[in-house]
Amino acid sequence: MKHITTADGSKLYVKDWGSGRPVILLHGWPLSADSWDDQAMALADAGYRAIAYDRRGFGRSSQPWNGYDYDTLADDLAAVIEQTGATDATLVGFSMGGGEVARYMSRHGGKSVAKAALVSSVVPFMLKTPDNPDGVDQEQFDKMAQGMKEDRAKFFAGFFRDFFGVSFVSHPVSDQVLEWARNTAMQASLRSTLACAKSFSSTDFRPDLPAFRVPTLIIHGTDDKTVPIDTAGRAAARGIAQSNLIEYDGAPHGLFVTEKVRLTQDLLEFVRS
Repeated sequence: MKHITTADGSKLYVKDWGSGRPVILLHGWPLSADSWDDQAMALADAGYRAIAYDRRGFGRSSQPWNGYDYDTLADDLAAVIEQTGATDATLVGFSMGGGEVARYMSRHGGKSVAKAALVSSVVPFMLKTPDNPDGVDQEQFDKMAQGMKEDRAKFFAGFFRDFFGVSFVSHPVSDQVLEWARNTAMQASLRSTLACAKSFSSTDFRPDLPAFRVPTLIIHGTDDKTVPIDTAGRAAARGIAQSNLIEYDGAPHGLFVTEKVRLTQDLLEFVRS
């Protein structure tokens, strides 16, 4: 077990597998680094160093009261990069993790980063506003917060069905995967869960996009009901100069499971290129 110590003394649980050029994997809300295990194993087997860590408040990391804004989360990423000695790294951010990548690129000047990937990412801006008409209504985020406050376990049972594209006619993941996801989500504190939901739903990353000065891969499912592709993936591709968008036709949000083989291959090809 390895931990990184952040500027405010929080401890971040880190998995550090393999050797070679580093690939740093940032997980989505409300999961943990375990969600990247399949891709991390493939990267390590292919001769790369796969580094994945639990965001503060989640998984096996510290659960402080504060620090769930993206400036602090980007500083946490900076601590991981510095204390693992990662250089010429590829950053891969899934969902909420894409925001950490974007803020790190602007706030820390992309130090030690050679490439970036955004998978089902919240970048550039989730909230619907007059100048962001493809965003999501604030009412939807308010309902999420209320659901978590009333019965977090029940809320996540429904949330992960949409997350993985489960419906009456489609069941792309097992019941056991749904159970694992809910159990992982419940490891996080209620405070961090709510605060991070507020951060990813309201933070505007459009000013951060010019800081992407490295080759950037964007992967997004066209049937993503958690982070709609028009809100995020396609808008990010328009705003990031050196970007390539790959759309997974008909795919939901949780691509690391539902499109595991394809996602792993696309990431490996990008890292190798």
